[in-house]
Amino acid sequence: MELTLLGTGTPEGLPRPGCPCATCAASVGSRARAATALLVDGALLLDLTPGAVLAGARAGHSLAGVRQVLLTHPHDGPAVELPPGLPAAGRVPDGRELAVISGHRVRAVPMDAPGTGYEVTGPDGGRLLYLPPGGAPAGVADRAGQRPYEMVVADVLGRPEALARLRASGAVGPTTDVIAVHLDHDTPPGPELDRRCAAAGARAVPDGTTVIVGEYRAVPDLPRRTLVLGGARSGKSVEAERRLESFPEVVYVATGGTRDGDSEWAQRVGLHRERRPASWRTVETCELVPLLAADGPPLLVDCLALWLTDAMDGAGAWDDAVWANGGRRRLGERTAELVAAVRATRRQVVLVSNEVGSGVVPATASGRRFRDELGRLNAAVAGECEHVLLVVAGLVNVLKD
Repeated sequence: MELTLLGTGTPEGLPRPGCPCATCAASVGSRARAATALLVDGALLLDLTPGAVLAGARAGHSLAGVRQVLLTHPHDGPAVELPPGLPAAGRVPDGRELAVISGHRVRAVPMDAPGTGYEVTGPDGGRLLYLPPGGAPAGVADRAGQRPYEMVVADVLGRPEALARLRASGAVGPTTDVIAVHLDHDTPPGPELDRRCAAAGARAVPDGTTVIVGEYRAVPDLPRRTLVLGGARSGKSVEAERRLESFPEVVYVATGGTRDGDSEWAQRVGLHRERRPASWRTVETCELVPLLAADGPPLLVDCLALWLTDAMDGAGAWDDAVWANGGRRRLGERTAELVAAVRATRRQVVLVSNEVGSGVVPATASGRRFRDELGRLNAAVAGECEHVLLVVAGLVNVLKD
């Protein structure tokens, strides 16, 4: 089954008309994206968009052979003119199946938002799932005995939980080719777009790209261990959460604990919780070694700076005399144990830590001690991670890949 992506952007396209943002300004030439529309084997058109005939011609395809036009979502604005020769566009009711004269079978998949997803089975048996913008499957269907889709085309960046649901149900497997569409100006084009897609095990392609459903290609390799560094309010926690937002059953390990009577801290914790997917489970602990040693879903540890604070409390490392009389050794043993656990873990893990080496020199000996020990811990953990990122002003710099 051959699939041509006539467009890969949101219904407004990219750049958005009249939008002055930096992403829209950069979305020119090969980075411009028309509204998403898919041409399957030259016979089935999923979503009719302005300029579909011209987009097909640019991709080397005629729409003269299209036998069925299906829409996935309500189209706002003026009605799209139907090109001469194309059949009238329609939608398949949820749960119903349509047989196309070309030999394709199309089943409508219910969504949790306005719109319809389509599961397309080609004459060769290849299976494709296409989801509308902002849509995720409504619930998890019983897929007993069914193999994963060969290809999924979806709003990966706008609705990452859709991909998480598909993974949880077995609809997306390790070899599924996931293509991100309905791309908007929330993500800068170029390397940043590729990086965010790769974090979800997906890829983005230019308008006009033709792919073969079921054809082997290398799926983005997801690193087992990732360290995300950054200063205060740099966006490091948001970036760490993005690394795992398309995966189900993530365990969020909060090392900060609770602080009785500190309303500002409680507000910070509350904002973090609201931002995380509802399917994630939170564990409040600084005992990271057992979690890293156990089997289970991915871990997100936020953060190592607070873990170090707890470790220094336990070692009595804030007191100069205790530090000189065994505190340094005890802290070293505990950090070495953590680093060894990171090295040995078989779980996917994303760790967050503060980058303090570029900050103000603390005025106290204990403050300088914490800064130095955190720098050493970050360096040791980074040495055990396949992927290390530095977030500055919300922008991600790849230090190790």
